[in-house]
Amino acid sequence: MILELADIRIHPGQNAAFDEAIARGLRDVISKAKGFQGYKVNKGIESPERYILQIFWDTLEDHTVGFREGELFPQWRAIVGPFFASPPVVEHFDLVVKSA
Repeated sequence: MILELADIRIHPGQNAAFDEAIARGLRDVISKAKGFQGYKVNKGIESPERYILQIFWDTLEDHTVGFREGELFPQWRAIVGPFFASPPVVEHFDLVVKSA
């Protein structure tokens, strides 16, 4: 399993609309992608315009090739992209250890 971690910064004052948009984009678009396993979204307390999006994929290629180069990515960006104050910083991680 691969963890995609996206550090997202949105425009101030857009939290309610972004909360709805990211939930809709994950539910209606990303969840249809090959290799998608699940997601988590957290909003900053000290920095409420900062969000951490975690998406779990079967393989790195499911995200970087299948999703990013496929027809679903433009749909996703059309939903959430207008809220971005800057491009998200995206990195991928392998699981090392996990609690029970």
